[in-house]
Order: sequence, then structure tokens, then C-alpha cells
Amino acid sequence: MKHVFSGLILLLCAAPLSAQTPTFNDTGFLQPVEINSVRAGEKTPVAKTNFSKAQIEKNNIGQDLPYILNYTPSVVANSDAGNGIGYTGIRIRGTDATRINITLNGIPFNDAESQGSFLVNIPDIASSAGSMQVQRGVGTSTNGVGSFGGSVNLSTNEVNTKQLLELNSTAGSYHSFKNTLKYSSGLFGKHFTADGRMSQIQSDGYVDRASTRLRSFYGSLAYLNKSNSLRLNIINGKERTYQAWNGVDEATLKTNRRYNSAGTEAPGEPYSNETDNYTQTHYQLFYNQKLSGRWKGSLAAFLTRGKGYYEQYKAGEGLADYGLPDYIDNGNTITETDLIRRLNLDNYFYGSMFSLQFNSQERQVIAGGSANFYQGQHFGQVIKAAVQGAVPPNHRWYDNDANKQDYSLYSKWTEQLAEHWQTFVDLQVRKVNYNIDGFRNNPGLAVENTYTFFNPKAGITYSRQSWKLYFSYGRAAKEPNRDDFETSTSAVATPEKLDDYEIGFEYKKAKVQLGINLYFMNYKDQLVLTGKINDVGAYTRTNIDKSYRAGIELEAAGFINKWLSANANLTLSRNKIKDFTEYIDDYDNGGQQTNFYREPDIAFSPGAIAAYSVNITPAKKWELNLMGKYVSRQYLDNTSQKSRSLNRFYTQDVRTAYSFKKYASMFLQINNVFSKNYEPNGYTFSYIAGGNLTTENYYFPMAPVNWVLGLNIKM
Repeated sequence: MKHVFSGLILLLCAAPLSAQTPTFNDTGFLQPVEINSVRAGEKTPVAKTNFSKAQIEKNNIGQDLPYILNYTPSVVANSDAGNGIGYTGIRIRGTDATRINITLNGIPFNDAESQGSFLVNIPDIASSAGSMQVQRGVGTSTNGVGSFGGSVNLSTNEVNTKQLLELNSTAGSYHSFKNTLKYSSGLFGKHFTADGRMSQIQSDGYVDRASTRLRSFYGSLAYLNKSNSLRLNIINGKERTYQAWNGVDEATLKTNRRYNSAGTEAPGEPYSNETDNYTQTHYQLFYNQKLSGRWKGSLAAFLTRGKGYYEQYKAGEGLADYGLPDYIDNGNTITETDLIRRLNLDNYFYGSMFSLQFNSQERQVIAGGSANFYQGQHFGQVIKAAVQGAVPPNHRWYDNDANKQDYSLYSKWTEQLAEHWQTFVDLQVRKVNYNIDGFRNNPGLAVENTYTFFNPKAGITYSRQSWKLYFSYGRAAKEPNRDDFETSTSAVATPEKLDDYEIGFEYKKAKVQLGINLYFMNYKDQLVLTGKINDVGAYTRTNIDKSYRAGIELEAAGFINKWLSANANLTLSRNKIKDFTEYIDDYDNGGQQTNFYREPDIAFSPGAIAAYSVNITPAKKWELNLMGKYVSRQYLDNTSQKSRSLNRFYTQDVRTAYSFKKYASMFLQINNVFSKNYEPNGYTFSYIAGGNLTTENYYFPMAPVNWVLGLNIKM
């Protein structure tokens, strides 16, 4: 990889420092077709938020992508380390990251097995993004894991014909630093552009020892013409984070919010290398072709290479659990030992996709598809043991392969029926094959499953000059993830299904913008944790027959005068499971006890989410932003019990920025100005022992008042 990076850096530097005057303007070139094929258009009847490059840059203060989106409607972000750097998470309308489709230039980003999106693996990708779209609900057909409540599409493929050298540096609380160097060659040789970025991010985190060390590289070389284009992207990220995913138990939270239990199984001081280590490299190749005045096509191929491990100190581990016999030492039988282990993942994710687009004044037709293949190896190593000779060097106690194939075809038809009426039809067929050769905790369970989904979507829009009204219906279906197979009571897990109904109204004038969106998301066989365990004692997600999310999303923006503007959004929702049975471990009598609940709230689904920003420009080059976020109570499980919940919270941030002429700017942002103690994420479990019901709650606390200072220089 180092040779690849060195070659690309030399290539970027070799591009003329004084770029030629562009032969065409930016719009003279064929624009990225692969982006339009998965995004919703202006009149597409779905709930969406678009981000321009300038908006992304303003929100990018060194935190991970969920915090750039934190003020978007219906979004709740969380962070393991407590300050938005390192492992972070996002929920949209209460939907977690495993159900949110993320694409990078139209290429799937979600992990094929867990279906989550580990954005820590591509640090600072926002610094290379030229645009972004967030869709809420089922949305439009896309590539990869199905959107089951939300989708995020990032694009780095915008054409940059102007030369640029840019340095972004930030420093903040908890020894947090970010340095980003970006370069764009501008147009050279009349048809070529080269773009590059190098980033380094580090932080000690708010939570004790929750340190983060991130590095990333982005390189892009493009050939551009009026009728075709060819682009190669290489994106590399390397992360090393101290584990902070255990959370803080409820009792400790009251006295030491920064406590981290990771590494504490080691005697004395916590184990210093209880870390997660991962390197991921994305290779992307795009070819776009204008076929005629109305037809365009695109082809893309990609390879995502991932490799890494997390390391743990484990005390008193039984040798039998690692497939080893008892160890005899001077006549003494030893059955357990302290040890250091690594859980490894080595994978390849590759594939191709295409799209064909027809555009006329009355009609747009897009046909496309993809074929993606995943090959993953999961294996565990014991790298050191306290009892010498008890464990062979680099002993592997499990080694399992997993394969997944994902095929999809879609067709999108937009038709102008009359002057003000427009219809939208979107049909997708998707086929998924799973082949898994055992699991770490269930090595005898082999999986060979195939799922076929038909996902229709349709809608209609009525639009006038300044407003529009729309209605849409969308069907989504989603396959179980790897954990569902590992913990399932059988090798067959039922897929989830969702019918999504949306009605929206948007009003846009120069100084006023309003939006109202009502949604009803009706689930069938949604997979949720119930406390139920399988035959090896692991907690398993269970399909529940009926559940739903219903809500209203309100948006407003006003430009009061040249120095004052404001925007706000509010989501009010009801998120319910029709009938829910909870399973609780009974250590007194063995087995499990059950409790029945009628119409409890779905876990992590707040009934109210609100955000606002007041923007003041006291002087021409000076800007002041006041930002607030409110999230109502969230339940840690599906029982709607206050004793198992996250308290509601409100946070206030303040940002001020000043521009020095045209080429430099500075900003200072104060987060959580009122230093509120709050936790946006957690987990819970209960058990019966000694005749009493005990509930263990764990939380992921966020930092009190903290600051970020940034300097941006463009040349």
C-alpha cells in the first residue's frame, strides 16, 4: 500500500502547479452519472436533506460523520468516547445504523455481514465530499444493503477545475487534534484533474483511555470530456482506538462518568493495548458516457480491502474454551490462565454496477443494477498466556470463512403528466446469498441461505412555482445480519419487511422555507432483542409480528435580514410494538421467565427530536451561530420502563467564525455550553437471582462543556 500511496502523491504533485485556463467551465464536462442514479431529484416524493460542499465544510470540525448530520431532522448521534471522535453511531427516526444504507459515490459502504457502517474506518471522508444527501424512510432504490429507514449518499466525484491547496487544522478539548492537507490540480492537459487529501486525527477522548489515532488518504485522478469521463479513486483509512464500547454502569455513572472498564481484567493498571486496530482501503473506478443527446450511461467497479483485529486481556480463561487440554506443570493440573487474545477480521468486498439514464423535458428513466461479493475470514489468536507452555504460540481457537453475494436490478421512471403533476415509479429486485462456515461461539452452525426481495416504490408530486405537495409509498425488505444467524435458534432467520407511507409539503421563497412531512412506517417481522437466549446461551434477536413508526417532521428556515437568519426542525413520533414478550434469565430456578407488554415503545425511538440554529452576521467577515438540540426520553429496551431508559436532554452549542480576506478563516466552537450531563446511548439486561429481579443499565456518557478551535487556509 505504501508504494501505491507514494505513486499517487507523486502523481498529484506532478500535476502543474499553475493549471491551464479551463477549456470548459465545470458544467461543460459530463457530470457524475453514478451519483444521480441513487439520489432523489428535486421533485422526487421522498423526505430528504441535501448538503452542499460549503455546508459540509462548515459542519466538519473534526468529529465523525454522525455529528456533521446531528442537526438534520430526526437524527440522534452518539459516541463511545464521548466527544464525537472515534467510534460513533447514528439513528434516523429511531432506526439504527444497521438499517441505514450508506453509499460512497454510489458504491456500498455498509459492512456486508454486520450491515453496520463503521465510518471510523475512513476518517475525515467529509473533507473530500463535494455533496451529500440524507433520505429518511425507505427512499429510492440504491446499491448494497437495503435502506430500512434511512440512507446517506456521499459524493467525492464532483469535478474540480480550479487549482487549490488547502490546510485545515483544529485543536480542542481532551488533546484532540485534526490536520488535513488537500490539493486539487485544477484542469491540466485540457482534460485531466487530480485531487488528493491526507488527514490525521487524534484524541484522548472524554471517557478514560478512550484514545483515538486516525490517519486517512484520498487520491483521485480523472479524465474529463464533454461526452465521457474516467475516474480512479483510492481511499485509505487506518484507525487505532482504545476500546470504550462497554459503557459505564449506572452506579458508577453517578460518581465517575469517565470510567472505562476495558482492560481492567489485567492485574494492577488497565491493560494498555486493549485496542481496536483496522485498515480499510477503497479502490473505485468509474466510467461515464454520454450516448446521445438524451442518453447517458455509467459503469463502476470497486474493491474494498479490510484487515484488522481487536486485542483483549482476559483473566482466568478456561483452556477448554480455546480447544486446549489441561496443562500439567510439576504434577499440578492447570485448567485456566490469564491470556492476551486477538479477534481478527480479514476481508475482501468487491463488485460492479451500472446505470443507464434517459432524460427529456417530460420524462426521466434510470435503469441500473449491481453485483457485489464479500469474502471474509474470522479467526482468533492467543498471542500470550500467563502460564508458560499452556498455549502454543499464536494459537488459533477458531477460524471461520463467510461469503455473501448481493445482486440487484432497479428501474426508476419519472413522468411529467401535466404542467404541475409528476409521477415516480421505482422497482427493485434484489437477491442475497449467504454462506457462512461456522461462528466463534457456535462453530458447528453452517449457514446457506438465499433471499429474494421485490421492493416497489411509487409516488406523485404536485408542484407550483414556490410550493409542492407529494405522496409516496415504498416497500423495503432486509436480510438478517451475521449476528442473527450466530445467535438464532436455527440456521434460518426470517427477513424484515417495511411498508412506508409519506405525505409531504414544501414551500420555498427567497426568505422563507417551510416543510412538513408525515410518515407511517409499518413493519412486519422486525428483528428486536427480547432477552431470549438460544441453545448456547447467547441473546438472540427475534422477529416480532407487528410494529410501526408514525410521525411528523417539521422544518422551517427564515432569512430575516442581511445579518440574521434562523432554521429549525422538529420531529414528533409514536413508535410502537403491538405485542411484546420479554424473556428474563432465572438463575434461581434455571431457564427464563416471561413478561408480556401491549404496545410498548420501540427501543431508542424518542417521541420528540428538535434542533435549531440562529445565524448572526455582526460584520461582513464575522459570523456567530447559536445551535440547540433536544431529544426526549429513549428506552433501552422494548418494555417502556422508565428505570431502563435514557433521560431526555438538551444541549446548546455556540460557534463563531471570522474570515481573513479570501484565503483564511478561523472558528471557535463551544459544545454543550451549559455542561449538561447526558447519555444518548446505552444498553440493559435483567435477571432473577436470590428471589429478586436485578436490572443492569449501562450508559455512554457525553462530554461536558468542551471546545474546538480551527484554522483554514486556502491558496
